[in-house]
Amino acid sequence: MTFAPNAYTVDSFCEAYGIRRNLAYEEMKAGRLEYRKAGRKTLIRKVDADTWLDNLPKGKSGSEEA
Repeated sequence: MTFAPNAYTVDSFCEAYGIRRNLAYEEMKAGRLEYRKAGRKTLIRKVDADTWLDNLPKGKSGSEEA
């Protein structure tokens, strides 16, 4: 049985989305990645993580002009 979290810690977000902690904190500081605080714990809701991912710039295929 697979468990899908409603929110991630910073570490679990980084693992799930394949990024480093410093990028996650940069994105939060810039306001591009929304987060919540529960005491000292930083939580990133799955919906906010997916919104962040959807708003990243699209890559170009090798056949397109740069």
